[in-house]
Amino acid sequence: MTEILVVAATKSEAAHVPAHYETVITGIGKVHAAVAVTEALARHRRGTPPVVVNIGTAGALHLHHGGLYVPSAVINHDISSEVLRSLGYPVEDVLELDDGDGTVLATGDSFVSDAQVRDALAARADLVDMEGFAVALAASRMGAQCRLVKHVSDHADETALDWPAKVDASARALAQWLVERY
Repeated sequence: MTEILVVAATKSEAAHVPAHYETVITGIGKVHAAVAVTEALARHRRGTPPVVVNIGTAGALHLHHGGLYVPSAVINHDISSEVLRSLGYPVEDVLELDDGDGTVLATGDSFVSDAQVRDALAARADLVDMEGFAVALAASRMGAQCRLVKHVSDHADETALDWPAKVDASARALAQWLVERY
């Protein structure tokens, strides 16, 4: 049986994950996520690392998106990639993920609740969150496989501010996917 490490940003997103899964709550944002995943995987240094499964909510960048997604790629949307590259510094800002559904997740430290920001991101991605890229990068650097599983909680506009009222429904759907898959 494959050993997995369930990773969520908040306790509320992991509220319905059964107790027998090893679960790490990272805190919100890329820095917290990268550090927490690296620390957790460092504890597994002997043998094969677990598969990291990042469950969490996401904002939909297109009105037709809703439900559960397993992204095929994740981008770090709030780094100045073009500027850094023009200065001669390579930037890893896109990660491809195995066994995805074709969607692209954009990760950034800004909570997206503005329709103009959402529409700009929609040219590059389908969903937006605040931890996915960091989780995937930390897992990759530590030699672990990673799967991102996101449930749409809002449409990355003013409805995002209702996240606390919607997170439990997303947590239930994410836990159901987890139990059915692993």
